[in-house]
Amino acid sequence: MADKVNLKAYFDRIGFAGSIAPTLATLEALHALHPAVIPFENLSPLLGVPVALDQLSLEKKLLIDRRGGYCFEHNTLLQRVLTDLDYTVRPLLARVVWTDETGRDRPPTHMLLLVEISGQSYIADVGFGGLSLSAPLRLRADVDQQTPHEVLKLIQSDGQWTLLVKINDDYKPVYVFTTETVNDETIAAINHEIALGDGSPFTTQLRVALAPPGKRLKLHNTSYAEQGLGEAPVKTELTAWQDIKQVLTADFGLVLPEPDLIDPILARFAPPRPVVEPVTSEA
Repeated sequence: MADKVNLKAYFDRIGFAGSIAPTLATLEALHALHPAVIPFENLSPLLGVPVALDQLSLEKKLLIDRRGGYCFEHNTLLQRVLTDLDYTVRPLLARVVWTDETGRDRPPTHMLLLVEISGQSYIADVGFGGLSLSAPLRLRADVDQQTPHEVLKLIQSDGQWTLLVKINDDYKPVYVFTTETVNDETIAAINHEIALGDGSPFTTQLRVALAPPGKRLKLHNTSYAEQGLGEAPVKTELTAWQDIKQVLTADFGLVLPEPDLIDPILARFAPPRPVVEPVTSEA
């Protein structure tokens, strides 16, 4: 039997208070709060630690220990919360094309959710890093859909859906997916490969993101960006690993692993801050 979801801990973590009826309004409220509070981050793969998807492990990491995670963690947790609230929900898999169009021809590496409400289908996705959705999207083709952060659109062709984000006056593809049923074994295998596989970028690159109201925060290795809605990102290059650590705790609100574990990992991306010796005067 699956472990019961600790709804109180989840609601406390994201700051949710309101109706828990399985309506679109409830889903929209949860979907806005989750990526605003719980960061996307890949510290566990960088530490060489397996990413567990059982309920107790997810709750300990994301809710109690105040960490974050990547798509399989975020969306598995949300899936179980929604199921406990009597939504009809199931996982989907996607091929990421955001940075590389050739991703269409590669195996899927991203997980999102399909939610059915009153005969209508929606996708929910609180785990796509710097472009995590801040609202569910109706599964309907060729319609602009405004979210608290961006305008997005879905298009359909040959049984596949493509998620597009509007940037200025252009649309850029984010990922491609189908609504085919996905089993737990497939999800577990992909999750394992992303967390520990030699070819996974999550084992070599630091990626952290958060979507609080009115802006997005993004960290890629030593490049930190804060972007207000409709504005150009304000970028800062972090020149010491101590600065990365400060951003992770102060800006993203992460409670980090013990220093002897995390400090050497962060030092891979930036040298330590130089020690300035005090100047002494001779008598």
